[in-house]
Amino acid sequence: MAQLFFRYGAMASGKSIEILKVAHNYEVQNRHVLLLTSALDNRTEIGEIASRIGMQRPAIAIHDQDDLFVLVKDTHPDISAVLIDEAQFMTKVQVLQLTQVVDELQIPVMAFGLKNDAFNHLFPGSEALLLFADKIEEMKTLCSFCTRKALMNLRVSDGQPVYDGEQVQIGGDEAYMPVCRQHYNHPDLVALAKRMQTYK
Repeated sequence: MAQLFFRYGAMASGKSIEILKVAHNYEVQNRHVLLLTSALDNRTEIGEIASRIGMQRPAIAIHDQDDLFVLVKDTHPDISAVLIDEAQFMTKVQVLQLTQVVDELQIPVMAFGLKNDAFNHLFPGSEALLLFADKIEEMKTLCSFCTRKALMNLRVSDGQPVYDGEQVQIGGDEAYMPVCRQHYNHPDLVALAKRMQTYK
C-alpha cells in the first residue's frame, strides 16, 4: 500500500544524499522515479538535487502554483515513487495534492526537508507534512559545537548569529549551522568566527 513519508532533519543531516540513494535503489531494479525539488533552491542549479559530498542529479523544479497531482499523473505512466527534496518549501495545498497521489494513484511519495526554520517556526510544507504524512522519521546529525543532537538551524552572518529576518533565505554551510538547543541560544562565538573564516 502506498504511503506518504516525511523525513526531516536539521541542516547537514544527509537529506539530499539519502534521496539520491533511494532513487538509485529504485533505478537499479528498473523502476522509474520522479525527482522533484523546490525552484527556490538555487545553491547549485535550479532543478538540481545536490549533496554536500558532491553528488547531484537533475530534478523537476516545482513552484507554488504547480499542481503536483497533475504533474505526477501526466509525467510517466509507470512511476514507482515520487521523491521530493526541500519539501519544506511546498504549500499546504501541494501536500494535500501529494496525498491524492498516494491515495488515488497508489504511488508512494517520500518527502525530505527541514522541519523548522532558523527562528524555530514550522515551514508551511513541513507543518502540512507533519499533519498528513503516514510515516514521519527524523534524520539525525550532531550539533556544530558539541556532541548533542542538532535540533535547530542557526543562521549566521559575518560570524554572528541571526535571530530575526525573512523565513526563507537560501544558503548552505556558509549561512546555516545545525545546533542543539543550548548552542542555538548560546553559540560559541569564538568557534563560530573561526568556522566562518573558511567561507570568506
